Amino acid sequence: MKTLYAFLIFLVALSGTSSPTIATTGASDWQKTKQSEVRLIAATQSIGTDDALRLGLHFRLQPGWKVYWRSPGDAGFPPQLEWNGSNNLKSATLQWPAPKRFSVLGIETLGYKDELVLPIIALQKMPNAATTFEAQLRYLVCSKICIPYDTSLSLHLPKGNGEPSEFTHLINRYQSHVPGNGSMHGLKIISSRTTKTANKTILQLALDSTSPLTKPDVYFEGPDELTFTKPKITLGPDQRTALLEVDVDGLKFLEDEVGKTIKGREFIVTLVDGKRSAEQKLIIGDPLLDPTAQAPTSSSRAEVSVLYILALGILGGLILNLMPCVLPVLSIKVLSVVGHGGSENKAVRLSFLASAAGIISSFLVLAAALTILKSAGMAVGWGIQFQYPWFLIGLIILVLLFASNLWGFFEFRLPNALSQVGANGHNTNHLSSHFMQGAFVTLLATPCSAPFLGTAVGFALARGTAEIFAIFLALGVGLALPFLIFALFPSMITRLPHPGPWMIRLRIFLGFTLAATAAWLISILTSTLGSFGAAIVALGGVCMIAVLYYNHTRLQTISKVAWRCIAALIIATFVLPDALGSGPDKSININNTKSDVHWHRFDLAAIPGLVTAGNTVLVDVTADWCITCKVNKALVFGNGAVTELMDKSKVIAMQADWTRPDPTITKYLSSFGRYGIPFNIVYGPKSPDGIVLPEILTKSTVILAINEASTSTNIAKQKN
Repeated sequence: MKTLYAFLIFLVALSGTSSPTIATTGASDWQKTKQSEVRLIAATQSIGTDDALRLGLHFRLQPGWKVYWRSPGDAGFPPQLEWNGSNNLKSATLQWPAPKRFSVLGIETLGYKDELVLPIIALQKMPNAATTFEAQLRYLVCSKICIPYDTSLSLHLPKGNGEPSEFTHLINRYQSHVPGNGSMHGLKIISSRTTKTANKTILQLALDSTSPLTKPDVYFEGPDELTFTKPKITLGPDQRTALLEVDVDGLKFLEDEVGKTIKGREFIVTLVDGKRSAEQKLIIGDPLLDPTAQAPTSSSRAEVSVLYILALGILGGLILNLMPCVLPVLSIKVLSVVGHGGSENKAVRLSFLASAAGIISSFLVLAAALTILKSAGMAVGWGIQFQYPWFLIGLIILVLLFASNLWGFFEFRLPNALSQVGANGHNTNHLSSHFMQGAFVTLLATPCSAPFLGTAVGFALARGTAEIFAIFLALGVGLALPFLIFALFPSMITRLPHPGPWMIRLRIFLGFTLAATAAWLISILTSTLGSFGAAIVALGGVCMIAVLYYNHTRLQTISKVAWRCIAALIIATFVLPDALGSGPDKSININNTKSDVHWHRFDLAAIPGLVTAGNTVLVDVTADWCITCKVNKALVFGNGAVTELMDKSKVIAMQADWTRPDPTITKYLSSFGRYGIPFNIVYGPKSPDGIVLPEILTKSTVILAINEASTSTNIAKQKN
């Protein structure tokens, strides 16, 4: 049937000619017609050391005209490329972004309008050698009539450093719309079956989605004799499941060993829901749907999952107490414990309950902030506040004030009016101080992840408001659990020695640990604000401490003038870096970690080509503020078995720097249901979709994943 449609199109087609226009660096000449223009573009201006090159077939179409997808539907044919005459070209694979459906008089076609880039993965025979791409393109443009064109495209890339071209972002944008296996967008076919009525055969597909479906559609690639109608859609109660029903025509034309039936045949099925897409191979009818089912529902499963995730949240929050993330606040926890030696049980219980309340309340504030950001369509994630200079500056000031308080330069007291609210005979200042300590613990504990915490946060941020608040409450309870235990058993603390002169020395020592924390935060600020801006903030912090020290030694109290000076210094640290033109350093060395591994910059679009060429790719998403990330690299990627394996095998290490906001990395993490770091994954010929590694890495885990993803040749190299 499709052959007949194509033949009819050619009978009425008008011949066309194309005329070239001047090319730019990294692009061929435009070949223009009245309805379209097309050219070859490259993601780099020259040939670098990579085996795989990223090209694009760039169309611009006049309004109302379209070109077709690789499987055009009831009529048409897709763009076709031949590479005769190219030099140094081993192979070129054309990739297809998810198309749109066009329905006209009962004819269903699939294709693209306006502008389009078809990404191309080109493999070279000889890396780092000049390459000329000579392409013969045959394509069809259609509106009310269809016009076939034949044209030639020529693109030369010289030998060089492989520097990005002006078309890198354009190719990446369309590459991101090429359907994968569904894990990136949370789409999956869970079952299929066929039913028959007196007049037609109906194909039913059950879909599952991690987020609510909007307007799902499905496209089939199978026997040429078959055609499919636009699906009828029945959404489940939570809109995360759907039943799609499609009428199948053309079965009577099938003549093969399977018989005139669709059941048991293999199809490539492409799901589309807005900007989300997925591609799956599917054998129809395996497994079967319940014939009485209307639309599958996952509500009962979701309830069980939420209870399970809540348990993981409590466990993840508890383990967070043992992670290197809490080292900066260890001084506060130690002081909370030893400061109660010899106290009454009631006082100890209230103070630790206040600290726990500060932790839990802070988690609920985080939940509210993330919910608002998510509702506004902004990127959300665990620890993302450390990407913003204003947050780091505020935290540095707060840490230095805590340190000055421990050194005895000043005492924090609430205004009298506030201190009397709800006092009822208790020391409200004392309790509010512990509440603030709990909130401070939460702020400094968020820049990295712990086992189970990433799973819980990912589940929460992929769901609705109720789940986000419930799971973040569980995380807060987990982190506050040691404080709650001390509140439940205060005698564990009251038996400690009474505070004395030793307590003053301990406070001074713990103050210096907080000063070291401030120095660490300033080093992070260097990556986000630049060296000059970080130096301004550091100078402002030193001046603030000097003012507090001077007033303490000379006046034994903090005067109004001193507080005004401190307020002016705080304002200056926020304003001056931006006013004086401070900004991130132009070049960031991604190999500045304690590691013998050579790290390449993260390039998601290049991974499929590298894997096709037989390489194994290890991706590490990290940030300067992620302490667990640094510990992972120091312990696992230092000189040892992992480094040796990566040297002997065809392993390419890519590092994605999330120190500053990056929507590409944020989207990449969310495609795996992750909203925090560390995140590591290994791709290879045996695992093209990737093997996700746990948050806490070990050498054996990394080696096992590399061997599992690599080809047998690479494993053999490792054993020699």
